[in-house]
Amino acid sequence: MQRKIEERLFDWKNKSEGRMPLLLYGARQVGKTYILNQFGEQHYKNAIYVNLETNQAVAQYFSGDITPERLIRFLETTANDVILPGETLIIFDEIQSCERALTSLKYFAENAPEYHVAAAGSLLGVAINREQYSFPVGKVESLTLYPLDFEEFLWSLGEERLAEDIRTCCASMEPMPAALHQKAIEHYRCYLIVGGMPACVLAFSKNGKAVLIPPLQNEIANNYVADMAKYAESSETVKIRACYESIPAQLAKKNKKFQYKVVQKGGGASLFGASIDWLVQAGVVLKCRRIDHAANPIAVYEDLSSFKLYSGDVGLLAMRSGIPQQTILSGESNLFMGSVAENYIAQALAANGHPLFYWTSEHTAEIDFVMQKETDIIGIEVKKGIKTRSKSISVFMERYQAAYSIRFSEKNFGTDGSIRAIPHYAAFCV
Repeated sequence: MQRKIEERLFDWKNKSEGRMPLLLYGARQVGKTYILNQFGEQHYKNAIYVNLETNQAVAQYFSGDITPERLIRFLETTANDVILPGETLIIFDEIQSCERALTSLKYFAENAPEYHVAAAGSLLGVAINREQYSFPVGKVESLTLYPLDFEEFLWSLGEERLAEDIRTCCASMEPMPAALHQKAIEHYRCYLIVGGMPACVLAFSKNGKAVLIPPLQNEIANNYVADMAKYAESSETVKIRACYESIPAQLAKKNKKFQYKVVQKGGGASLFGASIDWLVQAGVVLKCRRIDHAANPIAVYEDLSSFKLYSGDVGLLAMRSGIPQQTILSGESNLFMGSVAENYIAQALAANGHPLFYWTSEHTAEIDFVMQKETDIIGIEVKKGIKTRSKSISVFMERYQAAYSIRFSEKNFGTDGSIRAIPHYAAFCV
């Protein structure tokens, strides 16, 4: 499967100077191992792959001297292959399992920058917070891999031309031809079921049967739970799992702000704050922070006590919520579909590098997402279907004199005054 991150990996490889070891972040099973191995095969003479979670012999070797020369010598012997500067890609997988390996990246950056080293970890954020050795701050380049976005999903289905047409119409804000619009809507609804986890997308691209996807998603969710037990303290595991399992219920509320009492009666930040941080750092959930003032720069107006949590993958949310597939595919009216659509937009914005913020007034107005683009502050509203009436976007634009706002729905491209109407399926263009 083609992934957009390949271009950034290629840029990293071809840096003439200042290239540092690469750290690839991302939740479990989003394709980190696959993309690094594929990149090594396609763009290097050879690749040396080591899984530091399963290969304890190599992991234990890092407990001693971690100078690059010693490590290179050992890796060559272990792999029975030569490591050539600039021609070999060294891959350390599950690097969070070996903290000294994480530290060794600093010495590759300082003393052996000619070697190309890439490391990946499912729970790097978690590991960094519990590490005993120094993290190589300023000595690594970091990238985050998310589940496949809708454009990558279309590529996997052989719909490259449709993806191009969507980009063209979004740039011009000209409506898609009716037949193509409906085709894109149908693919979008399938994506809400399948999601962007590579194993699920691959299975769907081969057989086209959405009904076979939930067992794969359930296995992924179970692996997340297993990681909680493996990488968190036993006293924390129960709380992390409780927060994770509450997400569908949190998003089903009219007020989608995360409420600790939904997890446990009488619960609060002191009890569950660390658990939520764990889920965010592991890439399992996306955190959308509230701002009380939509001005440049929006990050400084964050309300630290209010936030929403979305699933890292919309397909997993749909599976865990139990919403029937036929409800999604038919587009029939269902209250929870608004939450599913909102989660989809959150995932698309995060994958494009946009920090997630939302805005509420002191009364009843609420904007699902607020984005800063250079000096412009853009309000983003998400509607589940074709009904788009709302006062909140008008309140927001009048109060902050926003240049324009975006409304996502199942309607075709168009403009309504200073509101840009964009179909859900074009979220990857924003």
